[in-house]
Amino acid sequence: MSENSYKIPASARCAVIGYGSWATALAKVLSENEPSIGWYVRNPEVLESLRTKGRNPRYLSNVRFDPQRIVPSDDLDRTVAEADVIILAAPSAYLKKTLAPLHVSLRDKFVISAIKGIVPDDYTSVVEYMHDHYDLSFKQLGIVTGPSHAEEVSLERLSYLTVVATDPENARVLGGKFATDYIRLSYATDLYGIEYATILKNIYAVAVGMAVGLGYGDNFLAVLISNSALEMARFLRESYPDERETRASAYLGDLLVTCYSVHSRNRKLGLLIGHGCTVRDALDEMTQVAEGYFAAECIRHINARHRVRMPIADTVYEVLYKGAPVREAMQALTAELV
Repeated sequence: MSENSYKIPASARCAVIGYGSWATALAKVLSENEPSIGWYVRNPEVLESLRTKGRNPRYLSNVRFDPQRIVPSDDLDRTVAEADVIILAAPSAYLKKTLAPLHVSLRDKFVISAIKGIVPDDYTSVVEYMHDHYDLSFKQLGIVTGPSHAEEVSLERLSYLTVVATDPENARVLGGKFATDYIRLSYATDLYGIEYATILKNIYAVAVGMAVGLGYGDNFLAVLISNSALEMARFLRESYPDERETRASAYLGDLLVTCYSVHSRNRKLGLLIGHGCTVRDALDEMTQVAEGYFAAECIRHINARHRVRMPIADTVYEVLYKGAPVREAMQALTAELV
């Protein structure tokens, strides 16, 4: 498809791909606004429970769905064919496997990434991957993001999402589908910057978890996180210059909540390692995917082209992939921070 304009109709039907906590939270939000949403669920237990009990027994089981407003299915082709807007909410490490059964074309769809991760082995963001492998124009690709943990969305605690699309009109049409009493919306066009910010913040949250596990206090954490924000802004500026405000919630806010929140799986991964777990044992301990693990190696690969100074991301990579002792690595990092 060419890069010509792509317009989303207000009546566009949405479908969610994935069945984890964020996919479930987004399905909850969408089902409050839309008469019906498609929902591709590969897990037979989850699929059966959604059909018969209106709940996901594995993730956010407190959420009850109106069975008239969701159409859960294990038929990916049918789910995609019946929708206009496809929302990808499976972990990035499983994106290829999740989409492998797809034979229906995406050429006439608008595809949103809600993944906040990078595609391992391909070393690309999800938006870049969908552009490259599914021949989608960047004008029919978008992002929904923000400092919003699924657990709090499920409890209807006030949260802020940013809808990103190259066409502001499309972003606002999509925003209408996510807006509720407890979801506030903002809009942006910085596809590259915001997506890479969502990738990088997971790496920095791993670093924060390591520091907490090692016994560093709040004074140091403030320095580590502020330096993470500077490092993120530097990478975005030097890899893809654009007019962007990295202090906005889609950048800085998402970084802060991922670094501080008890719901953060990336912080938990770092915390386990800081407490003395090996990387493998820490990963095995996790019940959900920590995107920062995959992001650390991928960003290292991508940054080989840009050569941006990234001491925090480099430290996380050395610990996760090169066996660097976490205490010594963090001590060396302290000399790099200001």
